[in-house]
Amino acid sequence: MPKDAAVEEFARLVRALKARDGRSYEALGRRLSVSASTLHRYCSGATVPEEFAVVDRLALLCGADEEERRALEVAWSRADRTRRPPVPEPDAEPEPELEPVHTRVPGLPSERRRRRWGWLGLVGGTLAVVGTVTLGAVLLPGKTWERAAEPAAPLTWTVASHIYKDGCGHTYLVERTPPPPPGSADARSWAAAQGVVDGGETLVRVSVQGKGAASVVLQALHVRVVERGAPLPWAAYRMGGGCGGAVTPRRFEVDLDRPRPVARALDGYDASGEEGRTLPAVSFPYAVSAAEPEELLVSAGAVGCDCRWYLELEWSSEGRRGTVRIGDEDGAPFRTSGLRGRPVWEYDSVGLRWVRGEVPGE
Repeated sequence: MPKDAAVEEFARLVRALKARDGRSYEALGRRLSVSASTLHRYCSGATVPEEFAVVDRLALLCGADEEERRALEVAWSRADRTRRPPVPEPDAEPEPELEPVHTRVPGLPSERRRRRWGWLGLVGGTLAVVGTVTLGAVLLPGKTWERAAEPAAPLTWTVASHIYKDGCGHTYLVERTPPPPPGSADARSWAAAQGVVDGGETLVRVSVQGKGAASVVLQALHVRVVERGAPLPWAAYRMGGGCGGAVTPRRFEVDLDRPRPVARALDGYDASGEEGRTLPAVSFPYAVSAAEPEELLVSAGAVGCDCRWYLELEWSSEGRRGTVRIGDEDGAPFRTSGLRGRPVWEYDSVGLRWVRGEVPGE
């Protein structure tokens, strides 16, 4: 199949899935943990995804059956091959082999003995290399050896990391004075445009769902800090909004200042009744499937660091185990910086300007 035809056929199948589902690019992208623009490029044929997994998740999300998924994978394989440059043919002819000239030199072994000793030397050299590698694996425990490939996870997840606490507000660190604050629904695009960093706390909501009928057991949730520095010297800007959320789901608290942060289960709260009620903390394991998703809310706080971090979710299902790494909506690590002592600005909706507020820690 010609290159352009292979890509267009793949894009046509992706467009058909998107049209069947009916949701917007942004809504589907959130479920797939890709941006709306990336999903649009898949549908238009401008880009072919590097891995089939994201397209397979889209197919499952849109209700595709096994036959449709197989056809989609075949189309993706053909389109994927168009990205690879052709292997050039060798130009030079191989040099002809020269006939060996045998000259008997007194004191040296005969040709037969040389071949025999040559074979012994080859075998001995091979054993020496194997022994060296084995010995190195035993004697060098600090050496990092490549692990086997992680099994494909039988689950999918979506992430939201620009969340206002209890629907009321959030604090960002910003290098320059930003425009007026957005509503919580527009927080992500506003934050991306201003290059902000979460100040003091990052709230992450992870929705996890199995891909099929088989249950997937979520065994543990870990926090992996990949970079740690001094808190940013930027001013803090407090976002505002109407308080909303009636129910706080499975909730976990993380102290990023600890050398080894852990996700600690906390009580939730249901404010839907007249008096409200506490939802007792429930730690792992959880079970999820396609019909029974689970939602986790992680509150990660920092005082003395500018931390970049990921969540790592351990799973097991039908005799297999694995770990998925969860970052923000674009796959990058989450980022949280302490704001103690930083000037805080709040937006005056009457005067339509930022005004100085209290300084945390004073």
